[in-house]
Amino acid sequence: MLLKLLFLISALTSSFIFTAHSFHTKCLQHEKALLLQLKKELVFDSSCSTKLAQWNETAECCSWRGVGCDAAGNVASLQLDNEGISDGVGDSSALLRLKHLQKLNLAYNDFSNSPPIPRGIHSLNCLTHLNLSNAGFGGQVPAEMTSLRRLVSLDISNDYWDIEPLRLEHPSMEMLLQNMTGIRELYLDGVFLSNYERRKWSHIVSSYLSNLTGLSLVWCSLSGPLAKSFSHLSSLSVLRLDSNDLSAADLDLFANSSSLTTLSLFNSGLKGSFPSVIFQTPTLQYLDLSGNELLRPIPSTFANLTELAYVTLSYNFFTGSLSSTMFGRLLKLVRLDLVANSFSGNLPHSLFSLPSLVELYLNKNQFIGLVEEFTIVNHSNLAILDLSSNRLEGPIPDSLFQLQSLESLLFFENMFNGTFQLDKIQSFPNLTLLDLSDNNLSVVTSNTSLSSLLNELRLASCNLHDFPESIKHFDLSILDLSNNRIAGEIPSWIWGAQLQVLNLSHNLLTDLQKPYHLPVSLQLLDLQSNQLRGNLRHLIPPNIGGMRSDLQYLLLAGNDFIGSIPASLCSATKLSVLDLSVNNLSGNIPSCLLGSISTVLNLGRNNISGRIPDSFPLNCSLQIFGLNSNALEGKIPKSLESCKSLEFMNVANNNINDTFPCMLSSTLRVLTLHSNVFHGEVKCGKSWPDLQIVDVSSNSFDGSLESINLSSWRAMVGGNDAQLRYNGLASNALKVSSYYKVGVRLIMKGLSVELVKIWPDFTAIDFSCNNFRGEIPNAVGNLGSLRLLNFSHNVLNGSIPTSFGLLRQLESLDLSENKLTGEIPTELAGLTFLSVLNLSYNELVGRIPNGRQLQTFSADSFRGNAGLCGFNLNISCSRSDGSDDSDLSSRQHEEIEWEYVSTALGYVVGLGSIVWLLLFCRSFRERYFGKIDEIVEEIFDARDRRRRRARRVARNRVRRQ
Repeated sequence: MLLKLLFLISALTSSFIFTAHSFHTKCLQHEKALLLQLKKELVFDSSCSTKLAQWNETAECCSWRGVGCDAAGNVASLQLDNEGISDGVGDSSALLRLKHLQKLNLAYNDFSNSPPIPRGIHSLNCLTHLNLSNAGFGGQVPAEMTSLRRLVSLDISNDYWDIEPLRLEHPSMEMLLQNMTGIRELYLDGVFLSNYERRKWSHIVSSYLSNLTGLSLVWCSLSGPLAKSFSHLSSLSVLRLDSNDLSAADLDLFANSSSLTTLSLFNSGLKGSFPSVIFQTPTLQYLDLSGNELLRPIPSTFANLTELAYVTLSYNFFTGSLSSTMFGRLLKLVRLDLVANSFSGNLPHSLFSLPSLVELYLNKNQFIGLVEEFTIVNHSNLAILDLSSNRLEGPIPDSLFQLQSLESLLFFENMFNGTFQLDKIQSFPNLTLLDLSDNNLSVVTSNTSLSSLLNELRLASCNLHDFPESIKHFDLSILDLSNNRIAGEIPSWIWGAQLQVLNLSHNLLTDLQKPYHLPVSLQLLDLQSNQLRGNLRHLIPPNIGGMRSDLQYLLLAGNDFIGSIPASLCSATKLSVLDLSVNNLSGNIPSCLLGSISTVLNLGRNNISGRIPDSFPLNCSLQIFGLNSNALEGKIPKSLESCKSLEFMNVANNNINDTFPCMLSSTLRVLTLHSNVFHGEVKCGKSWPDLQIVDVSSNSFDGSLESINLSSWRAMVGGNDAQLRYNGLASNALKVSSYYKVGVRLIMKGLSVELVKIWPDFTAIDFSCNNFRGEIPNAVGNLGSLRLLNFSHNVLNGSIPTSFGLLRQLESLDLSENKLTGEIPTELAGLTFLSVLNLSYNELVGRIPNGRQLQTFSADSFRGNAGLCGFNLNISCSRSDGSDDSDLSSRQHEEIEWEYVSTALGYVVGLGSIVWLLLFCRSFRERYFGKIDEIVEEIFDARDRRRRRARRVARNRVRRQ
């Protein structure tokens, strides 16, 4: 805060000097003419302009907004940032003839479709401050810029990653800086540097800019160690090196600056313990270490940083508890962000009493226990309090309601219990967001209407049995009452004019109170998993397309709607996610629907019949397509090939009669075709590198597995390369937003299991119940991340590949009901995660391999193989294999005997230790028998409580009768 204030004071002072001169000095006529010519040359959006649009010939140019003059009437400053300028600054521009210009600011315009920085900029040799940041300039920085030797501040940063970056290659950064040694503020965010300068940047900067006070090199691909000379930058106040690789840097060098006020190292590859000397920099005001892999507790010296105002340590691995003494002296702290670490213990109550604190984020940690009552000495400024996703328990403290400046209160995903009177939100006159979801709370409401500024209310899983009538006059934009026990009708008052998100899913709702009107502002409507019934056409307004509706998500799954799918849904032009699954809908799929839903269409588990319309548009952007468990027939439409973003397709349990759909997009991640009439060979010329689940079971596919290019399914291949590529997939199609997720049903470990979430590291192949022939390809062994593999009920022959031993993540393997021959490979004994194995009804021979994992499987896993023998089948093997069962039995008995001996010895030693302590250690004996007494007392108390409860229940039953 102080740093920003100093910058503001400096800027205002400079501006005041020029402005003061402007009021006392007449504008020079030729300078005015140049400015008017510049206005004509510039291409700008007058609706965005607050300066250029007001320049005119009648007023003195020194009084124009954005213009500052010196004592002689020369234009010395031009501040044309945020003016919507898109062109007009070339080598012949009037701008370059303002010879006395000292400060030029063209930041936050859009020159992305214009020529690069003009070479004629060297003519402005009086410039001391140049700001071209986020102005859209791209390409090579002109060599002529090295002539601007008087520059004190240079900012050519670019935060927009969708446009061409500026480049410092010819000239390089070193060539630029060796001519600008007077620079004190250097901001090059997003500028492309050469490979050499990415490693040697610290040496270059410290060699030429000894008086540097501000340095920002965000997203410049920096790496390598820090030069020791960097520690000589004693005037350095602001240092921002976000989004680089500083894993090899000696961060102790940062601490030697006695002036350091801002240190920002977000997402910089930092690992391990952070240098404690940084927490001994008393001038530090702004600290951002988020998005790294920093470990261990925060050092106690943190408490000495009394100037700190903004602290962000989120998304690391910091541990330990937070003591009250750590924050008690941080009286200037405005923002504290510790999100997504591993902090534990109780919350320090001193945090809530810090006088300057406005934002407190402690969510996604492991804090436990009660939130103790606290005392506020003076007025609290706390506006945002986020304690969500911890393990806090007990009642919400009454002292919380003293925080009258609160605007956002988030307590969701904890273990708070007791009751919460919703009327208490009246204590927060500025509250706009309240989230108490997913606790053990019981929210109690009254029929008294409340007045509040509340805009977002989330009370999921709050033991509600009725709609809270007290909120009926709130202007809510978001209301979440999901996962409660609310029954009956949805009241008509709930459809407020400002409503954008309404989530009433997982309740006991049966109908909508009439009349009801879906507000035009509504973007998400979630009524999933209720008891709503009736014809779907009665719910969807027939004129939904003419309403100019903003509806994007319509989720009605898990109800009892009947009738056909209303064609009026096709006219809801913004609708991107439609889920009508698990209802009793019938009829055909409207062909227009496939062209109107842009992201998710899930119609699974209904009674829909007919063919899938061949009407996918050329610009199809569908990501999730679910039609499983219906009565569809015919073929997969060819136009589905146009859906280039398709990642999930489930058409299982229908009557589709077709060959394998080779035209599906290479972006596919989940493909489920089971229980249809698909036939022919699975032989395609393309690959699906993202495929992680494929289920084509219970069809009529034939041919050889060798024809399938299994090695191209890179998401199933283990190793670092694959893991790096697929780590982020969970946030893409199978979770198309933070709200909608899709699951799939698979046969896992012999059971039909619904995967509610599909994680990127879960991979499965199910080719069972088809007519595949030939040998199992060795390439299967390359699928190192595979969790489930089912080739059962086919006509496969040959031996089980030894490469199966490479499937280290495999949990379920089913090769039953084939014609496999040969011995079971000993490599299977090394699959330590294998919990389901079925090799039954093949033609396998020989001994079942030894190994603790294989020894755990019953005879059912191996039956129907006449040539198999071994411990699991209780069938003795012959001596022809080179080993005798008696020898094996002897070894097994020896191992078992030693296990018994070691177990008995452990009991003897343990019991003997306890007896010795009881006999010869008085303090232990007293504590031991005292604990026994406590346990016995607790048992009898519990028995008495159960008896009293039983009597009370009996009395209540009698009363009700």
